Amino acid sequence: MTKTTFKKYLEKSDYREEKAQEIAQRINKAARLETFAFQKQGKGEHWISIATPEFTAICPFSDWPDFGSVSIEYVPDKHCLELKSFKLYIHAFRNEKIFHETVTEIIFDDFLKAVKPQKAKICVDMNVRGNVKTVCRKFYNCK
Repeated sequence: MTKTTFKKYLEKSDYREEKAQEIAQRINKAARLETFAFQKQGKGEHWISIATPEFTAICPFSDWPDFGSVSIEYVPDKHCLELKSFKLYIHAFRNEKIFHETVTEIIFDDFLKAVKPQKAKICVDMNVRGNVKTVCRKFYNCK
């Protein structure tokens, strides 16, 4: 696609992404992240890794499905993430028109609010589409 053709495509396109807050409210209405009490037994940092290789959403630009994986690593304080709620929460994105960067922001924000970890990392690793790969990472209290 030439630059001129691409410009014309953009002008015709009705792509849009809703505000992150609106998407987050809809996701949380469909499926909330749940937690359970963390029972620390001794010294040391207890790192937990959670991943799902089956994340899917809709590209707001092309209306094509996007596929990827989401992984979260964290040091719990008082709560751990309940896995079934995570699965249902992730599946709530499947019909949302959303950019990869916004996915990362919403999931990580909801996770931090629910779990309130000491430290956390998220990686949203999207599959290649159109010869382009996107990996978004965000960190909380990590050095």
